[in-house]
Amino acid sequence: MVLQIFSFLVALLHPYYVSVTEIKHHAKTQSMEISCRVFSDDLELALNKLSSRKIDVLKPKDKGELERLIARYIPQHLQINVNGKAVALQFVGYEQESEATWCYFEVKNVKTAKRLNIINDLFFAEHEEQINMLHVSVGGERKSTKLDNPESKAVFNF
Repeated sequence: MVLQIFSFLVALLHPYYVSVTEIKHHAKTQSMEISCRVFSDDLELALNKLSSRKIDVLKPKDKGELERLIARYIPQHLQINVNGKAVALQFVGYEQESEATWCYFEVKNVKTAKRLNIINDLFFAEHEEQINMLHVSVGGERKSTKLDNPESKAVFNF
């Protein structure tokens, strides 16, 4: 009983580091939508390493600078290879939701997505306990995996 109470208290007091990335292939438009849900404070910590100025994700002084930093950081740490070919993530935008930030990207000219090799090491440099969840949807089929730091690679076959 004492061990259970201790474990519960440790879980409450210890921060939780997780991101969720959704990748959806759309055969009709031959594109992929990528959305990353990250904690805003984790994003801020990572972006402050890229910038010479202090970045406030929730109340940015310069929204354009914040967008440029997100567009730079995420593709450095989320790399997608489709059918043996690396694809470039194009930044679409971001939005705030409570304590989280949604970052949106798109990949055009993806006719089919039979095999996806993904490297996702978002915030691994910031948190040893970082967990990155991946959900990939192709042709109505959804597959998921969890990457625990330092494991950053996943393969999805459809």
